[in-house]
Amino acid sequence: MDTPPPQTEPTAPTDADVRAVREQLNRVPRGLRAIAHRCPCGHPDVVETAPRLEDGTPFPTLYYLTCPRAASAIGTLEAGGVMKEMTARLATDPELAAAYRAAHEDYIARRDAIEVLQGFPSAGGMPDRVKCLHVLVAHALAAGPGVNPLGDEALAMLPEWWRKGPCVTPCGGDGGGDGAGAGQGDGQRDGHGEAGEEERV
Repeated sequence: MDTPPPQTEPTAPTDADVRAVREQLNRVPRGLRAIAHRCPCGHPDVVETAPRLEDGTPFPTLYYLTCPRAASAIGTLEAGGVMKEMTARLATDPELAAAYRAAHEDYIARRDAIEVLQGFPSAGGMPDRVKCLHVLVAHALAAGPGVNPLGDEALAMLPEWWRKGPCVTPCGGDGGGDGAGAGQGDGQRDGHGEAGEEERV
């Protein structure tokens, strides 16, 4: 896209936000702390999750992409080999590698400001490789441009997913929305490597 969505300030989730996220994911979100980024359509597209869930389980993935349209477009990038190409560049471009390590440190610092998860990685494969673009794009949206270089790159490759209007229409009941979000969270959970690094909200 020529112009990525603008950065938005984090806000406490409203009841309407929780309903929207529930329909985006087709389940009740766990550990929801804040709306980290809001789509131009008005709905949340990235949420901030607690470093530990309600039952005490560590949850290292601080920023979690919820918009099913954005997630689907990112999945297409991943299937096209973008992650492999980015990882290869990290090994040959010291400037990119340094910026990506700084993104890793930013991610951990933001998470540590809430609760320290001693010994846990950041997310998305940082700082040495790329194993989940969903996580990197979520970080780029939440933190703003210039923080996560590969998240920014992936974001620039995406279509303007909000142009067709909201991805879900929350009804306030217990329904599952239009089904668009079904299964998209699995890629952030364990579709790219070690169990426990990217988990389901």
